[in-house]
Amino acid sequence: MDFNDFLEATFNFNNYAELLPLVRNSIIAGAVLGVVGGLIGTFVMMRDMAFAVHGIAELSFAGAAFALLIGANVVFGSLVGSVVAAMLLGVLGFRARDRNSIIGVLMPFGLGLGILFISLYQGRSANKFGLLTGQIVSVDSVQLNLLAGCAVVVIAALLLIWRPLTFASADPDMAEARGLPVNALSIVFMFLLGVSVALSIQVVGALLVLALVITPAAAALRVTSSPRLVVLLSVIFAVTAVVGGILVAVGGRIPISPYVTTISFLIYLLCRFIGTRRRHHGHQRRGSPALTRSGPVV
Repeated sequence: MDFNDFLEATFNFNNYAELLPLVRNSIIAGAVLGVVGGLIGTFVMMRDMAFAVHGIAELSFAGAAFALLIGANVVFGSLVGSVVAAMLLGVLGFRARDRNSIIGVLMPFGLGLGILFISLYQGRSANKFGLLTGQIVSVDSVQLNLLAGCAVVVIAALLLIWRPLTFASADPDMAEARGLPVNALSIVFMFLLGVSVALSIQVVGALLVLALVITPAAAALRVTSSPRLVVLLSVIFAVTAVVGGILVAVGGRIPISPYVTTISFLIYLLCRFIGTRRRHHGHQRRGSPALTRSGPVV
């Protein structure tokens, strides 16, 4: 297969205008998830919890697969699985070493349960595959309303605890010494993270949720150290990756997740390149001789 054959097998934009209305709900959902993922992702990076996101996603997948098996609401099942995993990590894994070991136990357990439930499910194979890799036409009006409502709750809660959570994430020992309820904040954050992961799975799938929650924030941190700018860029990058991935996937013939992850990864590479160039020029300026009107001072 040459490159032209690959493009023809991967993309087909012949009926693009007619297909766009079919993914209207998914585009709205993608924008909402981008905002949530960008906001929550900054705290995930601050607290060094990228591994935790993957662990939560596995149990969220198990919950969604069980809901699919019994004919229940998949979003609700995903939320239950995510919240259970997040609360276990929040209650039992205050220390990084404990948290990582608990995640290592939860991940295979959640994935095994999910595979079991999917194997027992006798319905459409697209539904099973979509839980892992995402679907652009899977968001109906009921799911969109539920997703939007949960997103509003997550964003409002984050804004409410933003300052103490930032302090507790940056320096937990100092925050605890100042009297902040660090453990309680950790549990609340894990609950919000669990909800965010469950919502993200509906579009990008359980296996690739990191591209929405982790990569945008990691990219933003490569180009700026300003906390406010990191949050803003993280949200912009996440929305761009999800909405852009959906728009490309409308004319594609493969699941949405490769498009979202590719756009997200390209943004990260660009930000990494920019950050590296800035540091290189910064080192050059600091290492160059001081200049005066009469020339360099030796």
